Amino acid sequence: MSAPLLEVFDLTVTFPYRSQLASPIEHVSFAIAAGESVGIVGESGSGKTTLGLALMRLTPPARGLAIEGRISFEGRNVMAMSAAELSTYRGGGVAMIPQDPMTSLNPTLTIGRQIGEAIALDRPAGEVRARSIEALRAVQLPDPEARLTAYAHHLSGGMRQRVVGAIGVSRSPRLLIADEPTTSLDVSVQRQFLDMLAELRDERGMALLLISHDLGVVARLASRIIAMYAGEIVEDGPTREILDWPRH
Repeated sequence: MSAPLLEVFDLTVTFPYRSQLASPIEHVSFAIAAGESVGIVGESGSGKTTLGLALMRLTPPARGLAIEGRISFEGRNVMAMSAAELSTYRGGGVAMIPQDPMTSLNPTLTIGRQIGEAIALDRPAGEVRARSIEALRAVQLPDPEARLTAYAHHLSGGMRQRVVGAIGVSRSPRLLIADEPTTSLDVSVQRQFLDMLAELRDERGMALLLISHDLGVVARLASRIIAMYAGEIVEDGPTREILDWPRH
């Protein structure tokens, strides 16, 4: 059996809270294979988003914050990466679609500028525009050339969600983390966005880590479910088994 794409072992995140230590993530271990679709589910506050940020080494800095355990991507220790190595890892190895596109997109910069910033990290300046259009086309945003000069407030909620998706896939990551990607969308647009993610996954052969509290959304995309509760993994198994015979 080939080595997993991403492997997490005994990951714990702690920080001081009042007179105690809080642990939003505690002794979490799991692995994701190349091309696999995994859903992480759990109620609000269970640690799902914190886990996604920890995998990206983007946990918000806080006084006394401690991250212990091991995160390995393609056999490399993510916890020991330098700033230059993290720049390549983020976006090129693992990318993330954040929860709220309205707060994730900069309202003062054009859509083209924001996509281009990611692409310019590993592409010549002459390729940035073409690659930006290609990324918007990949997420099926209508008239991608015209959208480059638009600002976030010019777009609908569904379009903004596709833009953050385009930023996420712009550097062709091997693993895409989608954190509650359909929360702000109505039902019909949700389905379109999930179908788009599935097409990108299949076309590019990338792995997908879908973070959600919506079991219907996860069941649509994930072949395996990891259930979290109070910062710990309480179940990990095939989607149908977890949904039909939950143990927790």
